[in-house]
Amino acid sequence: MLRLLYRFHGRPVYEVGRPIPLVGHISFGIIDRGTNVVQVRPSTVCPHSCIFCSVDAGPRPWYRSSEYMVNPGWLAAWLREVVRVKGGGVEVLLDGMGEPLTHPRITEIIRRAKETRGVERVAVETHGGFLSKSLARELERSGLDRINLSIDAVSPKLASRLVGAAWYDPSRILRIAEWIVENTGIDVVLTPVVVPGLNEGEIIGLIEWAKRVRAGAKSGWPTGVLIQKYESHRWGRKIPGIRPWSWDRFYKWLAGLEARTGYKLLVEPEDLGFKKKPSLEKPYRAGEKVKLVILGDGLRKGELLAMDIKATRSFTYLSKEPLSPGKIVVARIVRDKDNIYLAR
Repeated sequence: MLRLLYRFHGRPVYEVGRPIPLVGHISFGIIDRGTNVVQVRPSTVCPHSCIFCSVDAGPRPWYRSSEYMVNPGWLAAWLREVVRVKGGGVEVLLDGMGEPLTHPRITEIIRRAKETRGVERVAVETHGGFLSKSLARELERSGLDRINLSIDAVSPKLASRLVGAAWYDPSRILRIAEWIVENTGIDVVLTPVVVPGLNEGEIIGLIEWAKRVRAGAKSGWPTGVLIQKYESHRWGRKIPGIRPWSWDRFYKWLAGLEARTGYKLLVEPEDLGFKKKPSLEKPYRAGEKVKLVILGDGLRKGELLAMDIKATRSFTYLSKEPLSPGKIVVARIVRDKDNIYLAR
């Protein structure tokens, strides 16, 4: 029930299409967290192996066994329903457990999203390795409004170490990003991850770049740099010898950097246009038993992809043994937050 597209570093890459629900799985489709910003995840494939990656993406994962790409037409159909429930005024953020620009039909996905009634803006989260002037023009024609550029250092040696790719060149990426700001209608906002003991000193260079090019101005934001905190997740990569900061220490560091640079770094969700919006109905609750249809390989070892027999939600099904696609199992739901379902 999953269509094999190709193999990525030995792992199968499957197309997710009809009738597989595009709500319910954390790695693909649509994530609705009750705001006007809807996360759309078109691809789990990623060319980077970031040493801090919270989702274990890239050529050298620790846990992954499969990858997914979503069919653009099927994704557009599900997005229309989600936007309808929210009543419009939606921003679509293309992010995910991979690099969105790896999807070969990403411009079609952006165009379909922007054409969806009730969608006001479309943004994409990217490390920027694939960015070029020609791609930027295609993204602009498709209707893209903003690039959230996850660049973590200005030093080429450190930046390539952080993303786990020797070919990664932050100087080239920032030159292209500046060209995009100056020559297209697309805004660029920097979203670096600060890793204690590694790149705190690099952030000032990124702030200076954002000041110079007026990053975030086209979006009407008070800042063009949104700094993220390194976290150690169960299924993510952990950097030996480095402990994540507490949130209190992180915010104190941001406040100090803000005072030092005179650049706004402490922002509230409302400053970025976040608003509460109706959420999709949650048809299942943790603790319930549900009949699931096995669809095929899961993202990680010990997981299978499944859906309920009504095809309303996708599930991550935990199983120690392989099960054939089409097999029906009775499972107990152990997670239901944000309509993301885990069952065993």
